[in-house]
Amino acid sequence: MRILGIDPGSRLTGYGLIEGRGQRLRHVDNGVIVTSSRSVLPDRLKLIHDGIAELIDRYHPDVVAIENIFLARNAQSALKLGHARASAMLAALNAGLEVHEYTALQVKSAVVGYGKAEKHQVQQMVRTLLGLPEVAQEDAADALAVAICHLHSAPLTDKLKTAVRTGRR
Repeated sequence: MRILGIDPGSRLTGYGLIEGRGQRLRHVDNGVIVTSSRSVLPDRLKLIHDGIAELIDRYHPDVVAIENIFLARNAQSALKLGHARASAMLAALNAGLEVHEYTALQVKSAVVGYGKAEKHQVQQMVRTLLGLPEVAQEDAADALAVAICHLHSAPLTDKLKTAVRTGRR
C-alpha cells in the first residue's frame, strides 16, 4: 500500500509518501509545500491543492491520510488550517482517493507509543522507522508520521468496515 500523509498548514503543508507491506516500511518521498504569507488566502489554498494534486499524479498513492485539527492558537488560525486541510482533501477526493483523518494524539501514539510525545521524538522515530539518513524537516516528518499511523491503523479500520457491512460487531 502506498500512502500519502499530509500535515496541513496554510503556510507550510508537509507531505510524506511511504509504502508498506505488513509492518515493513519504505520511504518514497517527503517535503513541504510552501506558500507566502504575503499571498492572499485563496492563492495559497490553490497552491496547496495543486501541489497535492501533482504529488498524487506523480506517485499514485492508494490512499491519503491527513492530520485532523486538534487545536489552534486562535479562531483565525483554526479557520486557515481548516481551509488548508480542505484544499488538500479536495485534491485527494478529485483523484478518487479515500481520505483518512487522524488526530495528533493518534499519530504520536502510533509512531512513538506516547500520545504526548515531543516533535523531536516524532522526527527521530520517523527517521528510525524509515531508515532515513537524516531527520526530515518538521512538517515533512509529521506527514510521514501520519502515513505510518495509517499503515498501522488500516488493518483495524478494514476489519471494522467489514464488521459493519456484514452486521457482525
